[in-house]
Amino acid sequence: MSTPQFFKRSILATLVSLACLSSTAQAQTASSNQLVLESATMDLKADPCTQFFEYANGLWLKNNPIPADRSRYSAYDEVTERNMIALKKIAETAAAGHDQHRAAQLVGAFYASGMNEAQIEKEGVRPLDATLAKINAIGDKQQLISMIAVLHKQGINPLFGFTIDQDAKNANRYIPQLMQGGLGLPDRDYYLKTDTKTKEIRAKYLSYMTQMFSFLGDTSDVAAKNAADVLALETRLAKVSLTKVELRDPQASYHLSDLAGLQKLTKSTPWATYFSGVGLTQPGQFNIAHPKFFAEADRLLDRVPLDQWKTYLRWELLNTRASALSSALVNAHFDFYGKTLAGTKELQPRWKRVLASIDAHTGEAMGELYVAQFFGPEAKAGVQEMVTNIKAAMRDSIGKLEWMSDVTKQQSYKKLDTVMVKIGYPDVWRDYSGLQIDKGSYADNIARASEFEFKRVLAKLGKPIDRNEWGMTPQTVNAYYNPTMNEMVFPAGILQPPLYHVNADPAANYGNTGATIGHELTHGFDDEGRQFDAQGNLKSWWTPQDEKKFLLRAKAIERQFDEFNPIDQLHINGKLTAGENIADLGGLKIALQALRQSLKAKPQAAEIDGLTPDQRFFVANAQSFRSLIRDEMLRMKLATDPHAPDKYRVIAPLANMPEFAEAFQCKGDRSPLRQGAKRVNIW
Repeated sequence: MSTPQFFKRSILATLVSLACLSSTAQAQTASSNQLVLESATMDLKADPCTQFFEYANGLWLKNNPIPADRSRYSAYDEVTERNMIALKKIAETAAAGHDQHRAAQLVGAFYASGMNEAQIEKEGVRPLDATLAKINAIGDKQQLISMIAVLHKQGINPLFGFTIDQDAKNANRYIPQLMQGGLGLPDRDYYLKTDTKTKEIRAKYLSYMTQMFSFLGDTSDVAAKNAADVLALETRLAKVSLTKVELRDPQASYHLSDLAGLQKLTKSTPWATYFSGVGLTQPGQFNIAHPKFFAEADRLLDRVPLDQWKTYLRWELLNTRASALSSALVNAHFDFYGKTLAGTKELQPRWKRVLASIDAHTGEAMGELYVAQFFGPEAKAGVQEMVTNIKAAMRDSIGKLEWMSDVTKQQSYKKLDTVMVKIGYPDVWRDYSGLQIDKGSYADNIARASEFEFKRVLAKLGKPIDRNEWGMTPQTVNAYYNPTMNEMVFPAGILQPPLYHVNADPAANYGNTGATIGHELTHGFDDEGRQFDAQGNLKSWWTPQDEKKFLLRAKAIERQFDEFNPIDQLHINGKLTAGENIADLGGLKIALQALRQSLKAKPQAAEIDGLTPDQRFFVANAQSFRSLIRDEMLRMKLATDPHAPDKYRVIAPLANMPEFAEAFQCKGDRSPLRQGAKRVNIW
């Protein structure tokens, strides 16, 4: 998968998913045109006004325990589990050598190497030996920086991150990007908070690192010291890292510079050596996303002993590659990141893990094979029609806003009209020629694929913006809006039951996929996306008065989510989740408006199974968010995820929508509506 945009938003950014049903299967599922809702998932005894999440999903919540190899289970995970079998068959067929297509050869060899457990066990940590030897041979700071460049090219990211991406303020060009990084825990706060649970996690992280260093042959005392040194170094980096909330401000991550400017900021770091090492002798202008972080990194490079840096690089290499090595390392890695951090009970079977790795490293090759068998034109046409209707509803909504001036409305129309929409799969498949993938070492295949991707991204520099590129593979069960491209992308993986049904009741489709389309479209106008103009440039296009009015409304939705307390004493962070919450509310309102307009042209039955179109719309939306989550993962998501937990993504928008209260006749004490100024109304 290509390196994501700095400011890219997605409906479920942390979900790693695969595959979907064929269009034929979808058509069979919905052939009667009466498939509306999955009524077997509903608890009709629950009051829809006061317990709507349970009303729509109660029986599903009761009858679908979280699988042992997952930290959560949702409608999206259902799609993944049901259809991974299809991808497995594709990979197994490719591995057997029955298809001579280049994509099949690539996928087949990758899958065969990943499934060769005996070979992987035999290798142990040997695939790392050559790189470890280079790290051990480092003799000065120049060689240290050169080694960091080597690791970056291999997809391992010690100390900081580097990529090539669009210039946020000049979106028609690519520039190098330098950003904070280098942490092994999910977020800076895991290093700095002093509550009991966070301290327990740090202690277990220390034990995990100690165990991993022992796999490299360190004695117990040396391994413990090395782990402590790494934790101390990462803690120093964490202290100067921006918070998740601060990272949501695109202006805070934009500082255009050049080599002279960077060298002035970080006098001790030999940046010419680094850029030469990654293949850029003339980096030109670039973005230093987080100057404060790099100033501290420079001090650390000057003051931390070289041996400790070598220990840190060994750790970064080992931790990043652990899941591709022998079972002892895989299990240790899972025990910490899977069990401790996410609460997952069991490691996923090897074939699932290998498919996920193929998706991450050569995903479009798998996607090319997948689309040929499992995605037809029916879903694409249906979604395109919804996109057209929802964009029209958005235009109408903008026109009726009483708080926005005509000047800003005209700019909003311009941005709306230029949003690019990608559905299903890329028009041009990624070219993997030059990438060597064979049935030998799985870890070596991953290393070569990582370096191939690094070089592919590096080669963008100086070239026109590739507007055909996708940031997700076709089989991904997800969607995203990219502000610097001003585009919405809906991979084939998300366009299937229960998230989308070909030829099904429009109310249901507008409630789930339609709301997703509205969600992604609204991201172009949320608290982050609104800062980018129609051409994708980070540029103010609002009048000061309109901007002030918008921010007041955004503040109201922040306060609403701050009130929610999903577990322990932990509340949802309204500032962290503001963009997704704005998109959820705006997307739902706009999708409902689009549904009502579409029903004027194509009327449906007034009631199906006793539910009106509006009621079916809201139930379908809630069913698309049905999910269960382990406590450990919930705590991690509350700390790191810009999305609120799924239940609150359902009930919070409804508290701001009179349309819901009217649909279910919720009156008096049964009404979920927030009163007066507490009610949020943006789009």
